[in-house]
Amino acid sequence: MNSLVFPAMQNMNAALQFFSLFQIPVSTTVGINALASSSPPSTGDFSGDVKPAIEQIACFLANNGFPLLITAYPYFSYIHEPSSIQLPFVLFTSPDVVVRDGSLGYKNMFDAMVDAVYSALEKVGAGGVEVVICESGWPSQGNGDFTTTELAQTYNQNLLNHVRGSGTPKKPDKNVETYVFALFNENQKDPGVEQHFGLFNPDMTEVYHVDF
Repeated sequence: MNSLVFPAMQNMNAALQFFSLFQIPVSTTVGINALASSSPPSTGDFSGDVKPAIEQIACFLANNGFPLLITAYPYFSYIHEPSSIQLPFVLFTSPDVVVRDGSLGYKNMFDAMVDAVYSALEKVGAGGVEVVICESGWPSQGNGDFTTTELAQTYNQNLLNHVRGSGTPKKPDKNVETYVFALFNENQKDPGVEQHFGLFNPDMTEVYHVDF
């Protein structure tokens, strides 16, 4: 993590406060790959190379009541280990607990990722910081059978249904504020999955329907 991120956040917050814009939170985005450990979720911990920076940022967020923004893509975890990760666990369709972590049971990878971040925040003394998922989604093309409109629609619809209706096993009473990536397919990105995360084509036609 760039060492300039934390000073930039401090400067931005100071500028907002100068203009009495106290209601605007200042945060930054961290990828789920910043975790050195995440399974089971209670072992969640930030990797050593980013931990010093995260500790400063997490303390700042905790002192100001600001959230930490996380990008979380079960899709990428699944395609790297399709033989060991159950697809229903990734798509929110598993009827049974797949990962047991003490008294907590996880039926989907999304919750496991979020709670791993909460565990990692606890380990840097910032367990009260809220986790906001600023990106999650599934590509509809670009990687063979892993990327179909049916899989993308299933993931995104179930994601939205899930975060509207419940929290995570670790924080069952706290719904996870979540944003779907992305609104549009981006044909100027490099060929492959990065072009195909959108719900709509550039001409405004739907790639597939999701009920918000």
